[in-house]
Amino acid sequence: MIKVLILSTAFNLHSFIHFLLSTFNNPSTKGSNTFDYRLNKYLNYYAKKLLLRLGGKMAYRYFIQLAYNGSAFSGWQVQPNAVSVQQWVEKGLLVIAYVKNGVTGCGRTDAGVHARKFYAHFDSEISYSSEDLAQIVFKLNRFLPQEIVIFKANPVLPDVHARFTALWREYEYLIIRYKDPFNFQQAYFEPANIDIDKMNLCCELLLGRHDFQCFSKVHTQVNNYFCDVQSARWEVQGHNLKFTIKADRFLRNMVRAIVGTMLDVGKGKISLLDFQNVIDSHNRCKAGYSVPAKGLTLSDVGYPESVFADVPVFF
Repeated sequence: MIKVLILSTAFNLHSFIHFLLSTFNNPSTKGSNTFDYRLNKYLNYYAKKLLLRLGGKMAYRYFIQLAYNGSAFSGWQVQPNAVSVQQWVEKGLLVIAYVKNGVTGCGRTDAGVHARKFYAHFDSEISYSSEDLAQIVFKLNRFLPQEIVIFKANPVLPDVHARFTALWREYEYLIIRYKDPFNFQQAYFEPANIDIDKMNLCCELLLGRHDFQCFSKVHTQVNNYFCDVQSARWEVQGHNLKFTIKADRFLRNMVRAIVGTMLDVGKGKISLLDFQNVIDSHNRCKAGYSVPAKGLTLSDVGYPESVFADVPVFF
């Protein structure tokens, strides 16, 4: 009984010290005068020493921003007997920065899907300066294959999560109308006549919060199929067509199924009313085919400005 009490007290003390450290190092709570600064400095120092003497560990959280060409990978997430982007990034961080607990991405792009702006977070016991982080980025880019680039690394607040803190995500899908030897790996070749005006009318039906189970891969582990689509549009870019969609979340295979169903509308195979009926059906079998992954790119991810910290913060 006494041993349990001691362990419980030590655990609570660890948590309390971590709370103190995060408070001391939060820029918004630091004192502005000299006395407050010195007091904060001494309390911070002795709280660290006490935490280490109790066997605890300090940690800091960092975001990395990257991009990748997904053609050569099985997707972002680590998978057995396949090469993934996450696998390469984790290997690089282990070799260069001795990060052993892996990285967490802002989503799970499928095999062949690209990302122009992707975020991931990792934790480290080291408080890196901005110069240290710049060196890590430089060394990672020398280590990683040509298909992956790291843009920057920044400290973030301890409770920030690359996936769950994101406010929205934006995807683009590119269709080429003529044979193109330069862009065929990042686009879907579709030479048929397509009515883009009809497809933009479909975009209006997507806006708002709806149950999009009809566009989701079956047997996925999600609590619900509701997504809040904030914008969706088709654009003509020379001989190409580009679809852009922004939402708070996306279901597995959702964008590719939406594009495939919209193309059926654009080709005159189904009507605008049929497209609305597909949404109302909540049945994947009613929707159109999934277009190839190679035309899909995660183009942007949005976070609150408050998640980024000027200096690393304890947790």
